[in-house]
Amino acid sequence: MNARVLARNGRSGARRAANGTAAEGAARAGLTARGVIYLLVGILALQIAFGTGNRQADRGGALAELADKPFGAVLLWALGAGLVGMALWRLSEALFGATGKDGRTAKKRLPAAARCVFYAFVAYSVLAFAAGSGGSGSGSSDQQSRDVTARVMEVPAGRWLVGVAGAAIVVAGVVIGVQALRRSYRKKMKLGALSPRARRLVDVTGVGGGVARGILFAVVGAFAVRAAVDYEPERAKGLDDTLRSFADTPLGPWLLVCVAAGLVLFGVFSFALARWRRV
Repeated sequence: MNARVLARNGRSGARRAANGTAAEGAARAGLTARGVIYLLVGILALQIAFGTGNRQADRGGALAELADKPFGAVLLWALGAGLVGMALWRLSEALFGATGKDGRTAKKRLPAAARCVFYAFVAYSVLAFAAGSGGSGSGSSDQQSRDVTARVMEVPAGRWLVGVAGAAIVVAGVVIGVQALRRSYRKKMKLGALSPRARRLVDVTGVGGGVARGILFAVVGAFAVRAAVDYEPERAKGLDDTLRSFADTPLGPWLLVCVAAGLVLFGVFSFALARWRRV
């Protein structure tokens, strides 16, 4: 009996900690860190569109750009710590449930677990870069995408795995874009705390940034599907090559400008979430 009581109290204590100020601080730090990365990638993509960029528009390029700033090493460590906070926040949602009436359902917990794994990897890559070992954070996203695609295609049914994964990314991109257009993010915001000007800021950055992010995801997934169909791993593209591909359309660099500006908006939107999101 005592053991059961202690176990129950331990779970309750862990749940309170996960839903307390520590989790809230981790979430807000993580959203801020995500905003910094999207903001920098968007700026780098804009520079490419206008012919002034000499860095890749991906996470590695963003980290290199940040490292060149005053106190760059400190900024990198802070960014990595923020992403660790994001991973821990998603872990708490996977274990104890998210906010909202259906926050404890599998529909919410499983995506939270996937996001935890993703942000843990991103945090590791950023911290490795900050520590001077480079790691995956400094590598080309394009080469990484081609390498991973080639390795997966070597396993039995690998071609199908790449195709299914690409299709899933396309679907995710469409969902992200549609949710942004529907302003679904409002359900997670403290709308009562927003002034009319702040609400306009959230809507402009949330819709514009979400649609651009959704388009980017969908195109990355489409390139993966094409690589699977053609059985050519080199057709898979990372973030940088995908962004540059927008400049090769009939609209020329202006489509890249629009998508890049959208990524900047999503960075600002992440800052708004860090300030006004319910956690």
